[in-house]
Amino acid sequence: MTKLKIEMVHDIVCSWCPIGYNNIQAAIKNLDLEVDFHFLPYELNPELDENGETIENYFKGRFGWDDRKLLDYQSSLVNTAKNAGVIIDFSKREKYYNTRKAHLLMHWTEGYNKQTQLKERFIKAYFEEGLDIGSVDVLLDIAVEIGLNRELTENALSSSQIAQEFDAKIERRQRFEIQSVPAFILNETTLVSGSQSVDFFEKLLSEYQKELAAKQLSA
Repeated sequence: MTKLKIEMVHDIVCSWCPIGYNNIQAAIKNLDLEVDFHFLPYELNPELDENGETIENYFKGRFGWDDRKLLDYQSSLVNTAKNAGVIIDFSKREKYYNTRKAHLLMHWTEGYNKQTQLKERFIKAYFEEGLDIGSVDVLLDIAVEIGLNRELTENALSSSQIAQEFDAKIERRQRFEIQSVPAFILNETTLVSGSQSVDFFEKLLSEYQKELAAKQLSA
């Protein structure tokens, strides 16, 4: 059977994305599936400048939340993330950042087969350590950590060709009219939205594989 391709539509600062990522990865492992896993960019806040915006101001200013509603949401989120094996430390993670450069780096590392390694480092860097993943210097440091050349990485982040390739990915993702993340595209055709549970992903992927196998037998 052809290896299943899964593309995760995500943003680096999306709180539910690492939860969805860990849950679908657990399901893949539990089912012992061979999967070709990739990532597609979705910028939640492309208008943010280099200073970013505090999470407190974001929810209070844009949605009118008070202190209690914000704290309740964060507490619930931290517990949900913990159950998925994700650490979110709001004492360090204080801001949302512009993520275009981080997504550019994700795109470029695909050619080095390091997307997954970078994604997992981003989860720890942003949600647990509170690093400014909108900063080029931080991105370069992370790139070096995962074995990439600093100078080549810096050139890639400013490359017009890399930017064009990246924008082409955005155009392809936009054809699915995705309204929220995370979302998952199976074999470039089937869209599944939400972080979902491990059980949900196990049932979904198991049934999807069975349907593919049936189609191949009848072809």
